[in-house]
Amino acid sequence: MKNKLFATLTILFAVLGSAIVTQAQTVKNVVLVHGAFADGSGYKPLYNILTKKGYNVTVVQNPLSSLEDDVAATKVALDKQDGPVILVGHSWGGTVITEAGNHPKVAGLVYIAAFQPDQGETTVQWLQTAPPAPENGVLPPDDKGIVYYDKAKYHAGFCADLSKEEADFMYASQGAFYAKGFITPITKAAWKDKPSYAVVATDDKSIAPEIQRNMYKRSNTKVTEVKGSHVVFISQPAAVAKVVIEAANNVLKAK
Repeated sequence: MKNKLFATLTILFAVLGSAIVTQAQTVKNVVLVHGAFADGSGYKPLYNILTKKGYNVTVVQNPLSSLEDDVAATKVALDKQDGPVILVGHSWGGTVITEAGNHPKVAGLVYIAAFQPDQGETTVQWLQTAPPAPENGVLPPDDKGIVYYDKAKYHAGFCADLSKEEADFMYASQGAFYAKGFITPITKAAWKDKPSYAVVATDDKSIAPEIQRNMYKRSNTKVTEVKGSHVVFISQPAAVAKVVIEAANNVLKAK
């Protein structure tokens, strides 16, 4: 009888111990970084899914004035976190998290249809590796050095799988993106040292899917392809949340 009780208790403690270890290896903090021609409000669908699942989510509002300024804004958000973080970036936000991801609290990176330059590389280098889609509406810098997206092409080129009303709001709320960010090189690529995941938006007209695939293949990033526009995190938030959660559940185990 005692032996049977001892065996039962041993199994119970083993199961509980395993559950505790699994819980300890799960990242609960997520920081979301938006890209150019948008702001943080687009992350609301993804935020809703993740917070309902118990994640502590912070949305960075990038000033978009330079790579250095956006990295600084992201680091402010990272400093506030109470433990390890999954750092997520969309589009230009991928360049930002590549630099800001060197922060000691960052446990893993998630790129959503995002740029992923290496040390010494710039965003524009990658943008020029494939011809732009006809729908692409990125305009030349104006006299202040600010780049906007052509209003006539915004819906088709940026967020074709959203409603016209949603597209109009996104256009109206886009930040003023200073072109110098596109030509500023990365000083240290965080993806070289930290586990990385990515979502390729297969219908993207702003960053060609082939550019996304080439970047992520080079870096050995774990890729999930999702049918969606450049703003796949809005049109397919459940699919994107699944990738973020996969990263949160696995990055600490990989160490």
